Amino acid sequence: MRTIMVLNPKGGCGKSTIATNIASFYASKGKSVMIADFDPQGSSIDWLAARPDNVPEIEGIAAWKDGFKPPRNKDVLIMDVPAGVHGKDLTALIRRAQTVVIPVLPSPIDMRAAAKFVHEIHHVGKVEKNQVKLAVVANRVKENTLVFHMLEKFLKKLDIPFIGKLRDTQNYIRAAERGLGVFELAPSSVYQDMEQWASITRWLNSKRSMP
Repeated sequence: MRTIMVLNPKGGCGKSTIATNIASFYASKGKSVMIADFDPQGSSIDWLAARPDNVPEIEGIAAWKDGFKPPRNKDVLIMDVPAGVHGKDLTALIRRAQTVVIPVLPSPIDMRAAAKFVHEIHHVGKVEKNQVKLAVVANRVKENTLVFHMLEKFLKKLDIPFIGKLRDTQNYIRAAERGLGVFELAPSSVYQDMEQWASITRWLNSKRSMP
């Protein structure tokens, strides 16, 4: 089973948006998908509750309150983890993943937090042993801005892959309201987003993202 975890050092980075869109990507490809929501805010579970019946099914579990045992009958497990997890809790969560995706916003505060977080993750045993692969994504970016260029330069200097950038667009809000991913919206309205997601999904589907 493919296991992908989305986490970040501070809230508001679009963690659940990225988790649900990765889930919808794999579901749209015919995979059997589950989202395990470890975040008490329950954003991914709320997204699933809004999901219509005429799109591929994605199963969900509120792992923060119901407990969690890895399913045996799923192709892909996406884990939405609360922000700001550290120490033993972080180590215990990362043990569940093959791949960890870290979204970072274009702001100096988020960049500093990400730098410290990546440093901490590198000292988790499974990461040190190369049993978990890490990557970063620039999220909610406006490309023709100074702060985006600062973020891009910062992410490229990290010693983990910088796999893509996602623009700041209402498409993600419109999709989330309906329990959808941008992959399930009208192609004419999301072609720019599909171009941006291509590098992310290509990396997730490659051997480079697997331990």
